[in-house]
Amino acid sequence: MEWYQLPLGPLQTNCYILSNRNNSCLIIDPGEEAEKVFRYLNQKKLKPAAILLTHAHFDHIGAVEPIRAKYSVPVYLHTQEKKWLTDPVLNGSRLFGMGEVKAEPADYLLSGNQDLSIGEFTFTVLETPGHSPGSISFYFQEAGLVASGDALFQGSIGRTDLPGGSHETLLKSIHKKLLVMPEETLVLSGHGPVTTIRQEMDSNPFLNGF
Repeated sequence: MEWYQLPLGPLQTNCYILSNRNNSCLIIDPGEEAEKVFRYLNQKKLKPAAILLTHAHFDHIGAVEPIRAKYSVPVYLHTQEKKWLTDPVLNGSRLFGMGEVKAEPADYLLSGNQDLSIGEFTFTVLETPGHSPGSISFYFQEAGLVASGDALFQGSIGRTDLPGGSHETLLKSIHKKLLVMPEETLVLSGHGPVTTIRQEMDSNPFLNGF
C-alpha cells in the first residue's frame, strides 16, 4: 500500500490518500480544497472507494461533499457525530468564524472497535475519543500505519477544550489503543508531520507519567 499526505485548508489539516496496486484508494479527512485532491487522484489515476472521517470537526470535512458527488463514494463516520456534518455549531465552523461548513449525512455510521473491509482494503476501526466524542483511528496493520486524526501528534496530543472533549479520556485512548501497537508503526496525524509510536512513547511530553 502507498500513502500520500496532502495538507489542506487554512489549518493545514492532513488529508491522507491510501492506494493499492489496482489504483483503488481510500481518502481520509478531506478537509478542504477539493481541487487539490482531484488533481492528485487524476495524476495518479486513482479511483476512490470511500471517504473515511476520523471525526467531524469542520477542518476535516470541508471537501467531503464535492468528492462524494464527483466519485459517488460512501462516507464513514462514528455514530456519536452523526449530526455534525449537517450542523455548523456541532462541527465548530460557526464557533471559529469559518463560515458554515456543511455536508450531507454519512452513508455509514461506525460504533465500537471493529475490522472493516471496503473493496480491497481491510483495516481496524479503533474508538479513540477525547479530542471529540466520536474520534476514531484507522489501523492498517499489514501496512504498519495508523491514521490517528487529532488524537496523537508528533510531540503533542489533540486539544480537549472543545465541546465533548476530555483530556483524561484522550490520554486513555492513546495509551490503550495506540501505544500498544508495534513501536515502528507510522502515525499519520491530522496535523503536522508523520511520526511513529516509538518516537511518541520516548519523547512526547504529554504522555510521560500517565
